[in-house]
Amino acid sequence: MMTIDIDKFTDIRTPFYFYDLDLLHSTLKTMKAIACDNYVIHYAIKANANPTLLKIISTYGLGADCVSGGEIKVAIENGFNADKIVFAGVGKSDWEIVYALQHDIECFNVESIEEMRVIAEIADKLEKKANICLRINPNVAAHTHANITTGLAENKFGISISDVESVIEECFSLKSLRFKGFHFHIGSQILDMADFIVLCNRVNQMLQWAEKHHVRIEIVNVGGGLGIEYHNPDSRPIPDFDSYFSTFRSHIKLFPHQTLHFELGRAVVGQCGSLITRCLYVKHGHHKQFAIIDGSMTELIRPALYQAYHAIENLSNTEGREYYDVVGPVCESSDVFAKNIELPTTHRGDIIAIRSAGAYGESMASCYNSRPLPQSIFSDEIE
Repeated sequence: MMTIDIDKFTDIRTPFYFYDLDLLHSTLKTMKAIACDNYVIHYAIKANANPTLLKIISTYGLGADCVSGGEIKVAIENGFNADKIVFAGVGKSDWEIVYALQHDIECFNVESIEEMRVIAEIADKLEKKANICLRINPNVAAHTHANITTGLAENKFGISISDVESVIEECFSLKSLRFKGFHFHIGSQILDMADFIVLCNRVNQMLQWAEKHHVRIEIVNVGGGLGIEYHNPDSRPIPDFDSYFSTFRSHIKLFPHQTLHFELGRAVVGQCGSLITRCLYVKHGHHKQFAIIDGSMTELIRPALYQAYHAIENLSNTEGREYYDVVGPVCESSDVFAKNIELPTTHRGDIIAIRSAGAYGESMASCYNSRPLPQSIFSDEIE
């Protein structure tokens, strides 16, 4: 249960995102303390690009994992060093490639041979040398939602293992490219470490192949994917970094000259953010009742898009127990946060918190129905 003095929320227009900065700092300190010396952690900007959060995260020395030119720009503007930025994404446009090259980013994570050729052409025109890692599809079926698994053999992301040799050969023939290593990413919200063990075995196979063929690998990037506890966020406010990093430490066989790179987003910011809303009405049907709140799928689309679960709390009342469908005001039947969940007896005006919304909440918000984007409130502003 959130321990927030709701009186401090009284004059703030809902819905808004509330960020617990103490938890963010604790998460970052824990992560950095557990990671090994040869681990390089990049924060996945797509999880949440709020400038206040980015400024804090960048002070911990993390790099940035970007999937657009806009993310590269916002990363640099908020303290991330360009030489620790990696640029992924299946559809990098020409201007984004130019922008990345002009800022001398660390590496492009290349997702197709066609993209590699374009990067080489643009780099040649700019008289630049582009560092690249090849994103390899390891054909690992992560135990997560179908829409956020990305490592299967036939996927819009990455290069098939069977094509790696020919792609590397062409890479070496392109003078404006510098081959740095391999990149992998099997999906998001993964809690079963067995999935990462399977990934490690695939990575080891690729590293052995490279060693046998005298292909020098400097960067081994295993992506991100570590999940958070959505059902009972207070039971594990900081993700299980110990199990995560120890899995890779135990199972990946790096050569001495290699560094292991991670791209963590949800695990960094997921638990520090909550969507704070108000109950507008309680509608009593014949067989159920609806708690209609002023937050909607425009502020937090994950439940509508993925049927994702978020813990929901009534911060105004702890008495009584009743069942509600918690729904938003947007004119879409999918604007539903939860169905038939038990809450304290809920009334008009009650403050409702939707937990674990720090990742892919604010960053995916829209203005559908001409709704304004939500504002952000930080814990140090209401202390």
